[in-house]
Amino acid sequence: MENPNDRARIAVFGLGYVGCVTAACLASLDHQVIGVDPDPHKVDNIREARAPFFEPGLEAIVQATVRDGRFSATASPADALAGADLALLCVGTPSERNGNLGLDQLRRVVRDVAASLDGRSRPLIVALRSTVFPGTCEDILIPALAGHPGVTAVSNPEFLREGCAVRDFMEPSLLVVGGNDPASVRRVAALYDRLKVEPCLVSLRTAEMIKYACNAFHAVKIGFANEIGALAGLLGVPPEEVLGTLCKDGKLNISAAYLKPGFAFGGSCLPKDLRALRYRAARLDLKLPLLESVLPGNDEHLRRAIQSVLDLGPLKVGVVGLAFKENTDDLRESPVVGMLEHLIGKGRELRVFDPHIQMDKIYGSNRDYILNAIPHIGKLLTGDFDELAAWADHLVLTQRPSPALAAKIRGCGKPLLDVARGLC
Repeated sequence: MENPNDRARIAVFGLGYVGCVTAACLASLDHQVIGVDPDPHKVDNIREARAPFFEPGLEAIVQATVRDGRFSATASPADALAGADLALLCVGTPSERNGNLGLDQLRRVVRDVAASLDGRSRPLIVALRSTVFPGTCEDILIPALAGHPGVTAVSNPEFLREGCAVRDFMEPSLLVVGGNDPASVRRVAALYDRLKVEPCLVSLRTAEMIKYACNAFHAVKIGFANEIGALAGLLGVPPEEVLGTLCKDGKLNISAAYLKPGFAFGGSCLPKDLRALRYRAARLDLKLPLLESVLPGNDEHLRRAIQSVLDLGPLKVGVVGLAFKENTDDLRESPVVGMLEHLIGKGRELRVFDPHIQMDKIYGSNRDYILNAIPHIGKLLTGDFDELAAWADHLVLTQRPSPALAAKIRGCGKPLLDVARGLC
């Protein structure tokens, strides 16, 4: 028996860089695809088996799939949807003057799709591939489709780079599908079954947000490499050798390490070394806006955490974690110390538990740091989590706990503010 996912009937709205590559590549995977675009030039090009723009490898795929009858084009949304099981929306979302997304093209194509659904009885999945901010599907797409039973909406963001878009499609590094209907999410993911990629099936808003996270991360990586390269060059160090060596570390540098939202960073290394880089660059009259923004950004993240504790009100607050991170007794430049100072200044009643902090065993600069910041820290510390939980009205977690401590936190019954996202 033939698997219905093997050959889907797909209408792709928008025949620009994303839409045309998506349509042609899906057709090359043996799906039946019809592209929809109001621009007669693009439609005529497809009908004549030509790519409407240059993209390496695209012309050959268009020629082959049009010749074999798997890829066609029309200017009529109704004609495209008449036999479609799925509709992929691939229209542009350009910047407006204020930086906001321009959603005029999306609104237009959503109206076109909705207007073509009257009287439709067969199911349809509408997948949005355009880059949009979280909530766009809920605000624009889902309300327009609400009056049509059997029509569902998902987000299926694209990760195609101009100049290598065909290769990015056929050899994807990431495949994301998100939505509220699990069957529809799986159906869209199945379109790519022949590709060597494990689909990430997520919530609707996560699917919309992930494209921004990826693009922002790429931009940060480029900016970081350029700023480190500029500083290295002025210091007489080969930039390519520095960055090339950095990339050799696949455990901490080019990896998932540190890429989890949590509490502010601290300790004896990161703040100190960022300040030193900033100072040396300034001596060389070199502006490094990205690196210069890291410490202020960390301070702002700490400020948000402090405010979230203050928003709890005048309760007895038990803080779990005092060192700058878990599994250490190093208190130097711990963001928790700054948090405690602020909360004490605001008159909050606090007690603190850290499984690795015993004041009688802390010495040297570590002891000097905490006593200079909070001279009466010994009166706030307890060595027993159960004692802390019994005393506190609310717990605040500032570092990732051990499995045993995590079980105690979950089982104590006290409300928890997890600023470290340590239990996520």
